[in-house]
Amino acid sequence: MKKTSVVIPNYNGIKYIEACLKSLEAAKNETCEFDIYVIDNASQDGSLELVKEKFPDVFVIELRENTGFAYAVNRGIEVTDTEYVLLLNNDITVDKNMVERLQNAMDEEPDAFAINALMLSMSNPELIDGAGDYYCALGWAYAYGKDKKADAFVKKQSSRRRLFSCCAGAAIYRKAVFEKIGMFDENHFAYLEDVDIGYRARIAGYANLLEPAAVCEHAGSGSSGSRYNEFKIKLASRNSTYIIRKNMPFLQRILNLPFFVIGFAIKTLFFVLKGYGGIYIKGLFEGIRMSFTKSGRSRIVKFNVKNTKNYLLVQLELWINIFRRFLA
Repeated sequence: MKKTSVVIPNYNGIKYIEACLKSLEAAKNETCEFDIYVIDNASQDGSLELVKEKFPDVFVIELRENTGFAYAVNRGIEVTDTEYVLLLNNDITVDKNMVERLQNAMDEEPDAFAINALMLSMSNPELIDGAGDYYCALGWAYAYGKDKKADAFVKKQSSRRRLFSCCAGAAIYRKAVFEKIGMFDENHFAYLEDVDIGYRARIAGYANLLEPAAVCEHAGSGSSGSRYNEFKIKLASRNSTYIIRKNMPFLQRILNLPFFVIGFAIKTLFFVLKGYGGIYIKGLFEGIRMSFTKSGRSRIVKFNVKNTKNYLLVQLELWINIFRRFLA
């Protein structure tokens, strides 16, 4: 019986999707069979037609417009009937053992909501592209291990490591937990939706982990086009304030307010110097405004006293992650 389904959101991924699917086909074996679902966000570059023609065993869901990452993966998760769901960006190629190692890790970690693969840079596999995400009291989310030497990193992180959240570009999720904490928040459209859902899982007492033995290569910015652009900066900025409002109780927001002021001021200066200051600031205010819309208010995580211990542990980690960001 299949334990895992693979869900790949695709938007104009003609450059990468074939290599991604070929690598997944090569990863199947007698002990690790899985179905693959491509959720297409109204691609116009021929990538949808390529999938249909060259990969007839892949299940395809066609959306009528570009609905963003969160909506697309939610539609994919909903149609799967397996214990685990592996989310994968279309610009990733997987090692032949990656899926099986992530699946085995989930079997061995019953308190885990999600487990991340080790993502190497496709252009330079000697470097780490990302190994999960950390979130800190400055209001920043950042990729663990980004741009570090892969060999040294793997030697140092030879065993599983707890993360704040997993990067949904290459992570396996326990489907039953979605029923308890909700699906990906479609208000995000894209960016930080994986930090948000990982945050909600942490509040509920679940763990997010890195499995360094599960490896893949990631091109990066396969849909948005570059590391810094107006689309990405505006959405990430907007979602960074939205996450705070929806996941932190009032007293926790007050406690962290001085850190937020410092963190967002630093980020503003950074983007001003890169020529994107206005876009970044506009995004911050859009996130605050979205938090008070009917849709935003409906998604606020209601404080439950039984989760008090989890809130305290998360808060301690938010402070620790400030130092980890600069000292790691």
